[in-house]
Amino acid sequence: MSKAKINVGILGASGYTGADAVRLLAAHPNVEIKLLTGNAHAGKPLAEIYPQFGGLSMPDLEKAEDADWSDIDAVICGLPHSTAQDVIATIPAHVRVIDMSADFRLRDAQTYSQWYGREHDHAALLGEAVYGLSEHYRDEIKQARLVACPGCYPTAALSALVPLLKAGLVTTQDLIIDAKSGVTGAGRSLKEQNLFSEVAEGMNAYAVGGHRHAPEIEQELAQAAGQKDVRVNFTPHLVPMNRGEYVSIYAKVASGATALDMKAAWNAFYADKPFVRVVDDTPATRHVRGSNYCLLSAFDDRIDGRVILFSTLDNLVKGSSGQAVQNLNLMFGFDETAGLLQQPLYP
Repeated sequence: MSKAKINVGILGASGYTGADAVRLLAAHPNVEIKLLTGNAHAGKPLAEIYPQFGGLSMPDLEKAEDADWSDIDAVICGLPHSTAQDVIATIPAHVRVIDMSADFRLRDAQTYSQWYGREHDHAALLGEAVYGLSEHYRDEIKQARLVACPGCYPTAALSALVPLLKAGLVTTQDLIIDAKSGVTGAGRSLKEQNLFSEVAEGMNAYAVGGHRHAPEIEQELAQAAGQKDVRVNFTPHLVPMNRGEYVSIYAKVASGATALDMKAAWNAFYADKPFVRVVDDTPATRHVRGSNYCLLSAFDDRIDGRVILFSTLDNLVKGSSGQAVQNLNLMFGFDETAGLLQQPLYP
């Protein structure tokens, strides 16, 4: 049985994902926010950084190393890659952890070091972590002590592809994932390439042929397809909007399957899963902005034997903090939608 209310901490609450976790948890009926960390702003109220939180009663920010874990039931970690693993390793075993960094997403430590430029120093925890794609690992998440939330691009791509691979409707050959994200996907730290004058009124690809989310996507697609190794063509793009993720996927069908078959498989798989919806028209980022929803759609390509799949979500919510709260709900036996029923902001 779950507690009526639990005490939750947020590590890295001064970043975009941490702040969005605060926004969502502030309306959660089963959560009390008891700990906020932000090393660069330690000693300050969060409202000094984000004035929109001025009406909330919350603890001030403090350094992660000064945290008192004695009364904390769970923590959502919004720390950067590489930093997160070292902090999480110090958290007492009674605290359940939902990590939004990449430090525990990859099951193989060698693959992690290849893509993230450092050795994984906590391999035992790596083996303990459950991949937090909520709709696909529900039973494992419920029992987990450490959940590794997927990246925003993998959440969008895998939500579309995993059910289709399991149903045998598409193949892993020549998979092309053309992905676009809002600027908040790069975090809140100062970077020249993310200045308004660098981003506005334009669009560009980045990390071409080498984005860190590629091995994460391939890991999960291989498992869904029952294959040892999968390779995808994955190219991310930065678009001039704050929030949003839009993924176009070009796939080969299996056994003459059509777009109608794709939609039928999605509808069956997600029938009891409230945050993934199948739509008839092409979805748009404005249809999910600020919400925990992911919209999917499928079309037959004019090239025989191929389909075009679309998946869209808010990169800060379903692609990060919202999925973290969804996993928190699963872990503690709360209603899966608790704190997450905000409707999209439109227009």
